[in-house]
Amino acid sequence: MNKIHLYDKILFPVVTEKSTNLSEQNKIIFRVPKKANKKNLKKNIEKIFKVNVTKINIINKKTRNKLTRGKKVKIKGYKKAIITLKKGQNIDLTTGI
Repeated sequence: MNKIHLYDKILFPVVTEKSTNLSEQNKIIFRVPKKANKKNLKKNIEKIFKVNVTKINIINKKTRNKLTRGKKVKIKGYKKAIITLKKGQNIDLTTGI
């Protein structure tokens, strides 16, 4: 597998207050492409970051319409993955990939 294909499965890490609190429980959140699945994500994350993944939860946010300033706006959907790492391991998101 080429490095290009490994990095195609992870778009970017989600850095919010909630995701920072989850990092205390060895969980990290990544935005992933719509066609990503758990098996490929597990393999790719273990190869890229050299950690052991114990569990992956995938959340699929659907597109929706929102009313903003009297106009209908379409908000794009996306897929995100919550990755649980083995105890004692972590991924430092501040250094970059």
